[in-house]
Amino acid sequence: MNKPETVTQNDVAGPAPRHQTTKVMVGNVAVGGGAPIVVQSMTNTDTADVDSTVAQVAALARAGSEMVRITVDRDEAAAAVPHIREQLDKRGITTPLIGDFHYIGHKLLTDYPACAEALAKYRINPGNVGFKDKRDTQFSTIIELANKYGKPVRIGANWGSLDQELLSKLMDENAESANPRDARAVMREAMVQSALHSAERAQELGMPKDRIILSAKVSAVQDLIAVYQDLAARSDYAIHLGLTEAGMGSKGIVASSAALGILLQQGIGDTIRISLTPEPGGDRTLEVQVAQELLQTMGFRTFVPLVAACPGCGRTTSTTFQELARSIQDFIRDEMPSWKSKYPGVEGLNVAVMGCIVNGPGESKHANIGISLPGTGEAPAAPVFVDGKKFRTLRGPTIAADFKALVIDYIDQRYGSGAKAPESVTAAE
Repeated sequence: MNKPETVTQNDVAGPAPRHQTTKVMVGNVAVGGGAPIVVQSMTNTDTADVDSTVAQVAALARAGSEMVRITVDRDEAAAAVPHIREQLDKRGITTPLIGDFHYIGHKLLTDYPACAEALAKYRINPGNVGFKDKRDTQFSTIIELANKYGKPVRIGANWGSLDQELLSKLMDENAESANPRDARAVMREAMVQSALHSAERAQELGMPKDRIILSAKVSAVQDLIAVYQDLAARSDYAIHLGLTEAGMGSKGIVASSAALGILLQQGIGDTIRISLTPEPGGDRTLEVQVAQELLQTMGFRTFVPLVAACPGCGRTTSTTFQELARSIQDFIRDEMPSWKSKYPGVEGLNVAVMGCIVNGPGESKHANIGISLPGTGEAPAAPVFVDGKKFRTLRGPTIAADFKALVIDYIDQRYGSGAKAPESVTAAE
């Protein structure tokens, strides 16, 4: 029997090198070409309702969405776009808006030049941009308008609206092949070809490669991984990642994270969207939070301070540590939009909220600031550690409030304009 190869830490310590793609500027945001992986999202308001759309774009931007896509599906929506852009600009929100076009994009962009000008990018689906003889004419019109206004495009093939003529052609060829492939493999090939052929046609019409982003969205994790691996292997266009129709709640989060996590680890992807179905009346910004947390936990980017907390067990019958962890995490996320300018570098902060003596002190020492709360049967005292050293022991009913105040004080001293060195924080046992 052959001796198994030894796997060293260096073999598994990090992701593969980023797939080299062409940089595309979407407004003031760089996508691809080695730029940081961009988080984007999409509104679910009626775009014709200017006030509600502006409010949701503002909320998504505040949550950290670096680009926001809006539906442009009819005349009223197209007419509203420049007013949405104007209202956002008045609020100081420069987040690029992406127009999502299907079926009649060529007409809307032609009839509403102010809309075409206000958008930072156009999204085109080659599966429904037009049918039969009209397909090339309508696709060409959108590309020509994008060229006229200097806008990039995302050519996004989608499993649910695949080019049926192309799919039928590939299915027929596969049936006649000596070694026919599985039908799903043929569908994946149709997705890739649809995106690549459309990109090539756009370039023939004068669109430079540095204004083209590709995507090929499906709803099954393994299919998505296979499609994007093939797309990356066959081109150097900038790539938008997303699992379409991911679903609601934990299912959508798990499916998107599983698929995108694997691709990102392989170096594939320049911008991502987590397509979550919100709960009725739910917060649309959750998809931004999930995208950020995926990139941050994988080590690609840093957005907000991390709060480590133990899962709880029989030793942690008190809910204090759970409530405190939630309170600190929510407080940090709510404050981050203002902290970005006030406390440069604060997104690298690590906070630990632990529930008992087993791992509490050790985890707290590894954080910038951490607390080990008393577990079942332990003395009612909570040691606080700052930069690896015991700083103070909190006691009494105000432990949670006292620790929160220490976190705020630490942030102000470490990252504020008059920041001191961490060791200058004096212990007060």
